[in-house]
Amino acid sequence: MKKRVISLLLAAGMAMLTVAGCGTGNNNSGNNAAGDGNAAQDGDGSSEGSGENGDVSGNGQDGGNAGNVGDEGVSGNGTAADNGSVYYLNFKPEQAEAWKDLAKEYTSETGIPVTIETAASGTYESTLKSEMAKDEAPSLFQVNGPVGLASWKDYCYDLKDSAIYKNLKSDDFALISQDGQVQGVAYAIETYGLIYNKALIDKYCGLDGAKIQDVSEINGFAKLKEVADDMQARKEELGINGAFASAGMDSSSDWRFKTHLANLPIYFEYQDEGVDTAEAVKGTYLDAYKNMWDLYITDSTVEPTMLSGMTGDDAAAEFAMGEAVFYQNGTWAYADITGNEVADGDLGMLPVYIGVGDEENQGLCTGSENYWCVNKNAPQEDIDATLGFLEWVITSDQGRTSFRDDMGFVTPFTTFTEEYQPLNPLVAASNAYIDAGKDSIPWVFSTIPSETWKNGVGSALLEYAQGTGEWDDVKSAFVEGWASEYQAANE
Repeated sequence: MKKRVISLLLAAGMAMLTVAGCGTGNNNSGNNAAGDGNAAQDGDGSSEGSGENGDVSGNGQDGGNAGNVGDEGVSGNGTAADNGSVYYLNFKPEQAEAWKDLAKEYTSETGIPVTIETAASGTYESTLKSEMAKDEAPSLFQVNGPVGLASWKDYCYDLKDSAIYKNLKSDDFALISQDGQVQGVAYAIETYGLIYNKALIDKYCGLDGAKIQDVSEINGFAKLKEVADDMQARKEELGINGAFASAGMDSSSDWRFKTHLANLPIYFEYQDEGVDTAEAVKGTYLDAYKNMWDLYITDSTVEPTMLSGMTGDDAAAEFAMGEAVFYQNGTWAYADITGNEVADGDLGMLPVYIGVGDEENQGLCTGSENYWCVNKNAPQEDIDATLGFLEWVITSDQGRTSFRDDMGFVTPFTTFTEEYQPLNPLVAASNAYIDAGKDSIPWVFSTIPSETWKNGVGSALLEYAQGTGEWDDVKSAFVEGWASEYQAANE
């Protein structure tokens, strides 16, 4: 199942993304996923996706502002005893308020109580374990894909007769067991890369001796480094604090590097080996990983010794206020940027180049780590209420408008017709790469064996950046850590 979901996700994701719109929307949000982002999940986030998490990985989303478990439940005219109730443990802090607003609307319309609680960034898995042990456990939760599902498959209600499954564009967006049970359904497809400020790029191109005359000339790592190094040297002329926004290594930001950036060397090694997952990795492209990390921490708004205290909010603010030219993050980050110094029309995205592969034809990193699962151990009336709530979310004008405007999701549901595509210029940038025939990079970080592996790599990256550790420690955490964590997870 792992191989099937991972290998097919990209193709279906690209087909679905081509219908997304662009423009300006009203967004209420904080910082991401996914992820590790955790889309990235991954406090990732984003997508930890979180990446992006350990927490179920985001950024995709990967990451973001810490949420607080214990958000106030929404009461209505009905009672759980009569009609059931819904308890959703949300992964993405940046969408917490939008979910609570939706819950209130649904309760007002139906009388069914809906409680939305949000795990703090980087804590989803531990929070889910704690909440599932309670008498009133979540009726709705999420996993980051096949690896995340492994811990929770025995809790998953079969969704084969649900509206969210019947309205999927493809089975590629479902986690289906070998006996045919639909254990999870993806609800967001996300993309990440190097977000850039077009106005600052144009300003740089106008300087004497600029290394490029147009952003289209940045088509690989070598040119990116040449330009970023020059921007850093001429930051006073450009009125910036650094070429790259800070590579903060607290839990609201580290998923961008220990998961989303790590996706690249993992993906290219998988390509070489002809596999979709692995019980051990060689670290073939760790030198390329190092080169990109070095670029992030030297051509930066802050000194490398400051990274332990820098947050995802800091990086978003630096970019949004025009203090940095580049910012590694995803389509979900639009909500943190819009309405500040950088105009929507000045937002663009470049691939995360590491100097490997056919860079001229490389696209952005596209995938999902956000899968809804319904708790089969919840009372049947709560299961029914939860399925009803999800159907309303993907079919009602209120739900689809919230996904479009407040959450900025590109979804895999047939109910999201053209008018319900997100008004997000970063989605438009993603579509431009697909339309140009570029090769998107799939989110293979969903095959990372554990959150412990991510944390080990993240700690080693920080120690290296601060000068208190060596790059060999990163290699050890990456290669040896993978083997030991895979073995522990599959004993």
